[in-house]
This record gives sequence, structure tokens and C-alpha cells, in this order.
Amino acid sequence: MMTTVNIHNERIDDIPLLFFHQRVMGIPQIIDEQIQVHGNHQGLSLGWLVTGWVTFILSESDHRLSYVEPWAAERLQTLQALFPEPMEAKDFTDDRLGDVLDYLSQDESWQEVEKALGQHQIQVYQLPIDKVRTDTTSAAVYHEPNQGSLIRYGVSKDHRPDLGQFKIMMSGLDPLHMPLATLVVPGNEADDGLYLPVIEQSRQVLGEQGVIYFGDSKMEALSTRVGIVSAGDFYYMPLSMKGSQTDLLHQLVDEVWDKKDTLPLVKTIDLKTGWPKTVARVHETSRPQQEDADEPTVKWQERVFVVYSPTLAKQADNGLAGRLLRAETKIRNLTPPPGRGRKQYDDLVPLQIEVDRILKHHRVQAFLQVTYRRHEQHRHIRKYRDRPHRTETTVRFEVQVTRNQEAIRQAQRYLGWRLYVTNAPKERLSAEDGVLAYRQSPNFEHGFSRLKNRPLGLRPLFLRIENRITGLVRLLSLALRVLTLLEFVVRRSLSQAQDQLTGLYPGNPNQATTRPTAERLLKAFDNLTLSSVELSQQTIRYISPLSPLQSRILTLLGLPLSIYSELDIILEHNPP
Repeated sequence: MMTTVNIHNERIDDIPLLFFHQRVMGIPQIIDEQIQVHGNHQGLSLGWLVTGWVTFILSESDHRLSYVEPWAAERLQTLQALFPEPMEAKDFTDDRLGDVLDYLSQDESWQEVEKALGQHQIQVYQLPIDKVRTDTTSAAVYHEPNQGSLIRYGVSKDHRPDLGQFKIMMSGLDPLHMPLATLVVPGNEADDGLYLPVIEQSRQVLGEQGVIYFGDSKMEALSTRVGIVSAGDFYYMPLSMKGSQTDLLHQLVDEVWDKKDTLPLVKTIDLKTGWPKTVARVHETSRPQQEDADEPTVKWQERVFVVYSPTLAKQADNGLAGRLLRAETKIRNLTPPPGRGRKQYDDLVPLQIEVDRILKHHRVQAFLQVTYRRHEQHRHIRKYRDRPHRTETTVRFEVQVTRNQEAIRQAQRYLGWRLYVTNAPKERLSAEDGVLAYRQSPNFEHGFSRLKNRPLGLRPLFLRIENRITGLVRLLSLALRVLTLLEFVVRRSLSQAQDQLTGLYPGNPNQATTRPTAERLLKAFDNLTLSSVELSQQTIRYISPLSPLQSRILTLLGLPLSIYSELDIILEHNPP
């Protein structure tokens, strides 16, 4: 008599890690507490639906609604062991996930979710709350812009002005860059007016005054600064180089140029060599500021930093040299020596228009002087039959380009210099600390890259209903929180232990790092399987043992190894 043996394998990989990490973050509990669902809602609660969907997004680097149900069906035993509520793959149908986005798109409920999540995570993970970064990005999509509201034409940070877009404004805790507040606004809305709203939402989360808000030069509007100062907070931002601010930069640089090499140094540690390196020199002054009103009620003293970056100066000087060379070459090529197939200008006006276009395109109008020479060539033709003797005149123009060396030297004098302003007192933020803190801005922008590309993959966007687009962005911001917190906790644990992590890099298992990325940490769990063997009336389950690297990552995260090792026990006591 033959015995039937059924073998079922499920890839569990990083699913338990992501699941329990979200539980510690409070995502399922807080969403269920803050968002009231319809009385007819059935199946998994909204909070656990979000937890399952975020787990899918981070595990599969995909957010598409139609892919979640098949994924859940292939891992049903694992998910049934992880969820504290009865669940089936049908809990993740398109319709139910669409309802999730509808709930997340409700502004008032979402603000309460962000507030509760932020406060919970700050307390649980003991996060610093003295510095917050703010920034905005645009998401270009192939949707047709309409009068609806969200998808509109605007200045594109994706370099696709031909496409409609919407904007995302976000604030995040420094230095881990965990999102605090997320705004989704129409694509044609100006960035300037988004800073105060996102800062106000951040205040609701932090419940503290005296926070330093970092932003780019679009945060420089006086009304924004007044709003920050009047609330008892601080700002730090660079000033844009336009109008009177360019004159101020030139004035201050002229004052300190001769003593540039004696200005205080700003140093940091080179991550590659481990040695200190100079990143800037800084000079500080101050000026009074006040509300733009006939009788201002808000007045304060603003500190102004004149910062010189050798690296920025070198890059700018190389850029200027390259623009000059390219412009000179293009202009000279407009009037080559006479020859077959070589275009010649016989009219000065079109030539001048093209020269002006080149100068403007390369931004070198002040540095190149162009002169024009007119050449005439006369050709005498003898009389032939009934054609009389005549003289043909051929005209061509030649350009000559010379550099205005004085203007170039004057421009080079100001290369590498920038202005930064803050109202924070010196005891809260020194000039050196301000420069070093602002240099971390690209790390915050990396969050936008994660959000729009891999691993969260907002684009391409398949949703058409605008409120669901808003809900999706908010859902992905939760996934971004998971990534940033996971990364921060592991890095902090390594720093406290003064240790390194090895084994994350394929092909180089001995390479060590103190700053592993969340993506590589999750990738380390790609080889775990739950196997079920059914023999007659008995089911035997086997889970791939954790490798030393996987066990180490869980320990660094503060998660017990039992979230993997005891899955078979949970299934044994709670059979599907």
C-alpha cells in the first residue's frame, strides 16, 4: 500500500522580520485606533491589512494591488501564523486594498495617525527630536493633467516638464531621516508655501518648541521665517543667489577674502580613509530681522554664515572652464574656413542670433567677447556670347572670440562661497555644526529616491483615482519609515558596540561596514523556506535555520530569534 506524501514549500525570507518590526513600530495598533472603518468591514482589520501590504511592498519591491493576493496565497501558512487574527488570501483583494487607500487618503485621520506613530516611535526607539529636515519632490506620471486638482503641469524635478505631476512635501527626523509628516499637493503648487504647513504638522508630532528646521533656499521666504520664529522654533537654510542676496554675498566675501585661509575650519571624518578632512571654512556675522509690516511684532537677530567650500570651489571652477571652452568651440565652428560643404553666414543678423543663443545657453555672456569680421571675395567673369562682363561678390562673416580675463577672475573670486542663515543661538548650533548638519541633506533626499524608485517604486503609477494616489503615497511613507528605522537601529547598535557587520556583500563576504543599508539587511534573508510534509494524519514542518549573519541582524534590531525558529510551533498549535 502506497503512502501519499504532500510537500508544500513557502518562501518566508524577510517576512517575519518586517512583520514584527512593524508591530514594534506600532503601525497596526495605531492605524486601528485612529481610523474608524465602516461597520460592514469584514476580514482583517485596517491596521493589519496595512501591515501585510507594507510587508509585501518591502519584500517584493512592488506596490501593485493585483499582485498582493497571489503573494499571500503562496505564503498562506506563514501569514496565518504571523497575523493575530484569522486571515485568508482573499483579505488582500483589489477591492479591499482600494478601501485601504480610501481610508489613508482622509486628511484628518491621517494627521492623527502620523502624530500617534511619530510619538510612539520617538518614545520606543528613544529618537532625538532637536533637528528636523524638510524638502519637497515632484513625481512625474503619464496621467493626463485635468481640472481635477492633483495631476498638473509644473516645474519638474524629474526633468519631465512634458508630463503631469504631483508634489510630495515631507519632514523627517535628523539624523535617521525618518518621515514625520507627509503632504501630497497638486503639481503646480509652489514649494515656498509648503514649508509652514509641514512644519506645523511636525510640531503636532513632536509637541516641543526650540526644534531646528533645516530646509533648502526655497524656505527663505520672510513669511516662513516669521512663522518659525513666532512659534519659538529655529531655522537653518542657505540663501539663494538672487537680487540683494547676491550683493550681500559679494560684500561679505570681499570683507573676508584676504583672511580666507585664517577662517575657522570645518572638519569631518572621511568614511573611506578614516582621517579628518577639511570640508569648509566659515565666517559668521549677524543682522537684525523683523516681520514685513508697518508695525512689526516679530523681531529677531539672524546669524549669517559665509561658508567657503574648497570642493565646491573646485567643481565650480571646472564647470566654468568647461562652459567657456564649449562655448568658444561652438562659436568658432559657426564660421569655419571656406571649403566644400562648409556652411557660411552671408548675413550678420542670423549669425549674431546664434552666437547670443550659445552664450546664453552656457551662461558665459559676461566672460566672452565676440567680434565679427566681414570678408568679401570678388570674382571677375568675362563676357561670353550674349552674357556681359560682370563681377560677382561673395560675402562671408568670421567670428573672433576673446576671453574677458578680468570678468573671469572676478567671478572666480566668489566661487565656492555660499550664505546660510539661522536664528538658533550659538549654544544650540555653532557655525561648524550648522555646516556639517546641512551637508547631510542628500541623505534625506535619498528617501525620496527610495519612495519614487526602488525599493518602494511609486513610479510607474497605475492608479487613476486621485484620492487613492494620495493614499498610496501615504502608505509608501509608512514603508519608508520601516526602512529608515530598521537602518537606524542596526547602525546605532553597531556604533554602541563599536563593531562592524560582515557578510552583506556578495562576492566579498569579508567586507565590513558600520553603516549597512536597509536594502542589504533585508536581502540577507532571501534564502529562508517553510516546508510542510504531510504523511497520513501527521504534518511535519521544517524551517530553514538562520545563518549567523541573519541571527546577528535580528539581535542588532532587538528582535528575538524565535520569530523564525518558533513559526512551526505556532502553526502546530494554530493549524490553518
